[in-house]
Amino acid sequence: MRTTVRIDDELYRAVKEQAARTGRTVGEIISDAVRRSLTADDGDSDAPLPSLPAYGGSGVLPGVDLTSNAALRDVMDADEPVDALR
Repeated sequence: MRTTVRIDDELYRAVKEQAARTGRTVGEIISDAVRRSLTADDGDSDAPLPSLPAYGGSGVLPGVDLTSNAALRDVMDADEPVDALR
């Protein structure tokens, strides 16, 4: 199907460059991008989630009660440097 869409000039140049690099048409690049976008929005993806970085540490700082939002807020709002709480 043929249609007319308006896209940002810079975006079009990037699509045109990618099409030239990969030997595909601009329409193929745009169709694939729209297809991926529609597939990603369905929420039924079985793709594995990326792993999150893990940082070493000693856990929760002394005096921090994770069961109390108010206590946690008070610790976060304290003017003391984090190192002083250890």
